[in-house]
Amino acid sequence: MASRSAAVGNSSPVVKWVLRLLVVGYLLMLVAWPTAYVVKHTFADGFTGIQDALADPDVVHALKLTAQIAVISVVINTIFGVGMSLLLVRTSFLGKRALSVLIDLPLSVSPVVVGLALVLVYNGRFGWFGPWLEDHGLQIIFARPGMIMATCFVILPLVIREVVPVLEELGDDQEQAARSLGANARQTFLRITLPGIKWAVVYGVVLSLARALGEFGAVKVVAGNVGGQTQVATVLVQQKYQNFQQETAYSVAFMLVFAAVLCLIVVALLRPKEHQS
Repeated sequence: MASRSAAVGNSSPVVKWVLRLLVVGYLLMLVAWPTAYVVKHTFADGFTGIQDALADPDVVHALKLTAQIAVISVVINTIFGVGMSLLLVRTSFLGKRALSVLIDLPLSVSPVVVGLALVLVYNGRFGWFGPWLEDHGLQIIFARPGMIMATCFVILPLVIREVVPVLEELGDDQEQAARSLGANARQTFLRITLPGIKWAVVYGVVLSLARALGEFGAVKVVAGNVGGQTQVATVLVQQKYQNFQQETAYSVAFMLVFAAVLCLIVVALLRPKEHQS
């Protein structure tokens, strides 16, 4: 690997410029051009498109529902992710490697498959647990709990994969010293462990939030897509576009893109702090 990097570094200026142009062109075609297209059509008539979109009750409800599901899912994923990271790094048990592999499952499985699996397990008519849960007043599929579960599955690895390397780098010497001085588990975590991993947690939270806001496949399967009830913003964009309401679709899409870009800006601002800590 080092020899290959040295070969690239010692290559001619022409090769360097060709590689740069390929990278810039790839990003331009894949990211910049589609995003610019959405922005252009959103503001084709100024802010009229966004104002009209925000005047639609279905759009407002979809945005609120998307934000609520994203925030709840990120909170759940953060608590679970930090706990799972501590389990993977600080303890040894049978099946540890298999558990680590399972955590990355959302990165390789289609979100649509995840949604279908949730329907098969929690459907109120023929699911494994759905009928019993609905008999006790808890509906999972075509309701918010199912949408939260689908989102949590999709963003599952993001916090864990940010925290685990930091925990491994920190080691447990300070934690053992704190315990030897009489600190309990709670004091050790709050005063020693958490300050060491705080920027990794924040980084994972921001990535999880950006991913949750843009989730489409899994949520669409389990949500039911009822306007004003269980329709999230990403599914609303598809519906509005297919119903020839392109201005509203572009406006809602721009809001989602803006939220994602804002998350990326936060991540960029946090990276230097992480290196300084």
